[in-house]
Amino acid sequence: MSLSAEDRMRYIKRIAKELGLSERQVHNVIELLENDNTIPFIARYRKEMTGGLNEVEINAIHEKWTYAVHLHARKEEVLRLIGEQGRLSPELEQAIRNADKRQDVEDLYLPYKQKRRTRATVAKEKGLEPLADWLWRLPTASPEAEAKKYVSEEKGVATPEEALQGACDIIAERLSDDADIRKHVRAVTFDKGVLVAEKKKDAEDERGVYEMYYQFEEKVNRIVPHRVLAINRGESAGVLKVSVRAPEDEIIGWIARRLLGNKAGQTPAVTLLTGAARDGYKRLIAPAIEREIRQRLTETAEAQAIRVFSENLKQLLMQPPMKNKTVLGIDPAYRTGCKLAVVDETGKVLHIDVVYPTPPHNDVEGARKKVLDLIARYGIDMIAIGNGTASRETERFVADTIREVEGRSVYYVIVNEAGASVYSASELAREEFPNLATEERSAVSIARRLQDPLAELVKIDPKSVGVGQYQHDVSQKELSESLRFVVETVVNRVGVNVNTASVALLQYVAGLTKTIAKNIVKRRDENGRYKNRKELLAVPRLGEKTFEQCAGFLIIPDAENPFDRTPIHPESYGDAEALLRLIDAAPEDIGAEELKKKLTALDIKAVSRKLGIGEPTLKDIVDALIRPGRDPRDEVPKPLLRTDVLDITDLREGMRLEGTVRNVVDFGAFVDIGVKEDGLVHISKLASEYVRHPLDVVHIGQIVTVWVDGVDVKKGRISLTMIPPETKGQDS
Repeated sequence: MSLSAEDRMRYIKRIAKELGLSERQVHNVIELLENDNTIPFIARYRKEMTGGLNEVEINAIHEKWTYAVHLHARKEEVLRLIGEQGRLSPELEQAIRNADKRQDVEDLYLPYKQKRRTRATVAKEKGLEPLADWLWRLPTASPEAEAKKYVSEEKGVATPEEALQGACDIIAERLSDDADIRKHVRAVTFDKGVLVAEKKKDAEDERGVYEMYYQFEEKVNRIVPHRVLAINRGESAGVLKVSVRAPEDEIIGWIARRLLGNKAGQTPAVTLLTGAARDGYKRLIAPAIEREIRQRLTETAEAQAIRVFSENLKQLLMQPPMKNKTVLGIDPAYRTGCKLAVVDETGKVLHIDVVYPTPPHNDVEGARKKVLDLIARYGIDMIAIGNGTASRETERFVADTIREVEGRSVYYVIVNEAGASVYSASELAREEFPNLATEERSAVSIARRLQDPLAELVKIDPKSVGVGQYQHDVSQKELSESLRFVVETVVNRVGVNVNTASVALLQYVAGLTKTIAKNIVKRRDENGRYKNRKELLAVPRLGEKTFEQCAGFLIIPDAENPFDRTPIHPESYGDAEALLRLIDAAPEDIGAEELKKKLTALDIKAVSRKLGIGEPTLKDIVDALIRPGRDPRDEVPKPLLRTDVLDITDLREGMRLEGTVRNVVDFGAFVDIGVKEDGLVHISKLASEYVRHPLDVVHIGQIVTVWVDGVDVKKGRISLTMIPPETKGQDS
């Protein structure tokens, strides 16, 4: 729905204040979004308008603006509904229009909302509302005497006590419908309430998954998100009974005082009214507020889980590619053997095979001979081993085998294979490798994940990459939206080679849909490689607006026009040419050392004024001309390459090791140190100072130094610390 200029400005001011941004930034971002510009495009190519906001900041504006528009629509609907009842006062209308949250609007609407048949509506049908009004005015006369007037066989009121009970039911509902009372009760319950979990009688929990919550209490405002989700899961599984315990007496006392004011000692109705306050709270308000509090805790916990998953996914996608390497991918297994896939430096499959180095076959010698032959025949540089079933046994076999390679070094890397099986059984994988078995496709995927994690991982549903916590317990719609935003951000930040990219990768480029991505690949297959960006305009359904959004993110490394090899947007080619003329250079000089020196020495501010180019755009042009093929992933440390394997029994307390962070969760980080199980660095062991969240210290793929803090061989648990031991000489 359209907003008035006044409403629009009010929401823009509120969003700017909430996000700590200028009103101009918020206004411009909203205008750009409403004109069908994508977030990646706005972030990279409209910096002058946004003040250099990044994708996350722009997305935050987008989310808050969407909420504001929906909130405004709900306000208009509520105003209409109350107005149709003829009960909309100027004060109520103003209160609704000034509400900042959906909850506040719903609280104000509650007294006017169509209700199902309640005790209060029954009492009103019996004609008891005037008696309720009389009690509400805190009378000095006898309630029992007044109630006798309402006894009626016809209306079903047999006694004065029944009349008073009906009147109190009406008062209880009025108190429940009072927006200010609900707001107060909600705040007190959140600040002073306790979340209580206990094991249900006769509930089965054979593995003791929820044991720590059998008798659990924690303040509502202190409980950490991952515990909320664990408790919710236990409740859904039928193991736990969960409730919120609020300070009842304090709340009921406050409601009674609000109702009675300073006349508690002057009205004989005090007992009745206090009872109505108690009933209104316990029967009507408390259950509703408990549901709201539980929902609020769940939403906060889900948002945190989604944030952690999203950050982990971003770091996983930003893992550096192992360029120009021929890789042997191994999908480990016991009974069916380890599937092998050799892929060349472009990802092309050269060879598919299988070996049986693990139980029950134990053909170690035959497997070793075959792997050594493949290494020699194809010049294999790296071996990528999936981290699933039989991974560590396969790792030991590989470590022993590569020792026999003569004349050069071969390394192996453990690759997170989460989602590989999902991909290998997908329609996309069947289209890509119609003649390969599912496990063989998986081996190819594992090899390619090492070569180019981003290009391979975009083929998989982001929810299946295994780097989150409680991802199945959160809103799947919100999780999918958040993860898609992450993938889009990373893909566009890295850029895409239009002549090699798959449909799976292209569909994440700004402005492109899956259909247009398919059309790009189809035209490439039919007409050969794209020679320049302008040829994209011949792709069906790729019009001028789509071209504007996607062009700068689609790179053509061997393009006829040197600017097409860079992330410079076609709309800025004229500016780039003017800059080169200014320093006596030509497009053909892009990437040359002499040009890099000239560009590095530029006075950006002065050149910006001289050429009339915005400083942010000029900086980006200069950077693109200095490093035309820059891949931001190259700045991330390469994966930890291994040549040997450890056993959990080799570990000793205090031993120093290098490891790779495999997953980050609210309570710590899991680190691969080269043994079967990843070790846990608890949040308290990540640093010597206080750590608010593990993501503030570590991220997926990071190479970290850890010390063994404890080992439980029986349970296969390894505790690690990143805090160096005070006692020297403990390092291995």
